[in-house]
Amino acid sequence: MSSNTINWKSIFSLSSIIYTILGVISALIALQGFMIPNHFLDGGVTGVSILIEEVFNIPFSISLILFNLPFIYLGYRKIGKTFSIKAFIAVILLAVLMTFITFPQVTSDKVLIAVFGGFFIGLGIGLVIRGGGVIDGLEIIAHYTNKRVAFSTSEIIMSVNTLLFIGAAFEFGIETAMYSILVYYTAMKTSDYVVDGFEEFTALTIISREYEEVKSIIVNDFGKAITVYKGERGYLPGSFEVKQDCDIVMTIVTRIEIHRIKEKIKETDPNAFFYVQRIKEVKGGLGKHNELQH
Repeated sequence: MSSNTINWKSIFSLSSIIYTILGVISALIALQGFMIPNHFLDGGVTGVSILIEEVFNIPFSISLILFNLPFIYLGYRKIGKTFSIKAFIAVILLAVLMTFITFPQVTSDKVLIAVFGGFFIGLGIGLVIRGGGVIDGLEIIAHYTNKRVAFSTSEIIMSVNTLLFIGAAFEFGIETAMYSILVYYTAMKTSDYVVDGFEEFTALTIISREYEEVKSIIVNDFGKAITVYKGERGYLPGSFEVKQDCDIVMTIVTRIEIHRIKEKIKETDPNAFFYVQRIKEVKGGLGKHNELQH
């Protein structure tokens, strides 16, 4: 479906609604139970809205909507109408809940606030993203700006958040600003896990003289699909001219499977060469028992 077409089925799908509601509730717990009562900030629009409320006494909900609207509009223009509607719904829902629901302060311990406040806000952000929207538009503007200036998305986000935490240092003190950085780091890591999955996939590549046995071990013993590249092995220092044709075997595994597969292959070829690459996402044919059909 084109990004210019509104996919109402996707917007009102049960999974999207559940992810969005759970994400907003998690963010509500983080903001009211941990961060706002203790003057702790997160990065992005959420952090800006907290800072604006503290400095200018403008309600958090109003700032959240106002500062997100330009980003949602950019998302509407550059990403798609369905995405922008989901993002708008999530932002409005969070603003409404922040206005009409009061969640009690959980703790005043700064370490607990930084860890659990960051965890819940990161969980909320990640769940809303899984639902197809956002509650913080900073990454949209970073992506948009990245196309026009010589800075990466991470550099743009870091620059904005650096200014935000400097403002927090002036308003709340250096210690609170430092704890706010910990909140942001915890939130970022938590949202990454929620979006990418706790069971991170990894590409394991094996170069071995016993490549036929390696194929059999991976496919028949571990039930994993493989991709085979035709290559050459050899070209070692001192024997550069020595080389042999071989099959280079690659498979997609989870972190907990790597060690067992490597140990099994070493029993067949102790000199097998391995290298491992982290994979952000896998799509297409991912079935039961984490088997990837190439």
